[in-house]
Amino acid sequence: MDPIATGGEGPDRRETVIQWPGPYDAKTVNRVLGEEQWRDSEAWFDNARKLRALVSELERLSLEIFEEDARWTTRSPASDGP
Repeated sequence: MDPIATGGEGPDRRETVIQWPGPYDAKTVNRVLGEEQWRDSEAWFDNARKLRALVSELERLSLEIFEEDARWTTRSPASDGP
């Protein structure tokens, strides 16, 4: 998941807090990143976002290829609707 920046807006707010909902022990845990940690990790988050987009595109293209291939027209009975 992508980091979330909160706070830092208006006169009554303190500095911006960057939270990253990351996996830990099979659970999602929010981690608070400092400004330096954010700068050091920003390229990593950008690359992770790009990788997720590429994997989604690959899945979409794969399904498109399967749908166009006449050999894949037979479906199992469980996948047919009522």
